[in-house]
Parts: sequence; C-alpha cells; structure tokens
Amino acid sequence: MRGLWTPAWIARHLLALVLTAGCLGLGWWQFSRATGGNSLSWGYMFEWPVFAGFVVFIWIREIQLFRRGPAPAPAEPAEEPVVAPAREPGAPITLGRPVRVAVRPAEAAATDPELDAYNDYLAWLAEHPGARPADYRTATS
Repeated sequence: MRGLWTPAWIARHLLALVLTAGCLGLGWWQFSRATGGNSLSWGYMFEWPVFAGFVVFIWIREIQLFRRGPAPAPAEPAEEPVVAPAREPGAPITLGRPVRVAVRPAEAAATDPELDAYNDYLAWLAEHPGARPADYRTATS
C-alpha cells in the first residue's frame, strides 16, 4: 500500500479525481442546459457520467495491476526441437503436448526481373536525394 503514495501515484490519484469531478460537473451543466430547452443536451447529460465511470474503472484497474506486481517472465524455449515419436500405421492417434518443430530458413526465391528493376530504381533514388522520379529514365537510358 505504501507504493501507492509515491509522488507519481499521488499525481495519478489527483488526475483521476479531477477528471471524475470534471466529467460529473459537465454532466450537471448539460442537465441544466437540457432543462433549459436544449434537447441535444439530454444525450450529453447521460454521456458525461459514463465518462466519469470509465475514469474510475481505469483508476481502480491501474491500482489492482500495481498491487499484483510485475508478470513473471516467460520461460525460455528449448534449444533442441522436440520430436514426436513415430506412429505405427493403424495405431490410434493420441493427443499429447504440442510438438515444437524447428523452422528452417526459406530458400532463396528465383530472381524476379521486375523486383530487381524496382530495387535498382529505389537504390538510384537513395543515391540521388534531390532528383525527381522522372529523372531516373534519362539517367539510365
């Protein structure tokens, strides 16, 4: 409980109180306008207390998260992939724990002439920062 009275938390408490009071005050102001004949203010009169409730909800949620403490760090994945044992043909399929499969890097894709031309164009633009895109055609011709 002591951690909730640090300067940062006091500022948060004050901000939540000011926002809640402000939203409720604006709701009261809209009520006075609505009773004065402004029909649009009836909707705002109900909207501002909802905003105040949202501020209180977030405020309480932040306090609960602070009291709970930091979440535990996730466990490091196994370095060696787990290999499922081979299944005999006709044997029933049993469900067990998930199997991690090692991911192999993708093989280099076949060259694409359009992609190569586009990459050359981008490289030319990077080398000539003041040039216009229309200058590329005259520079390579």
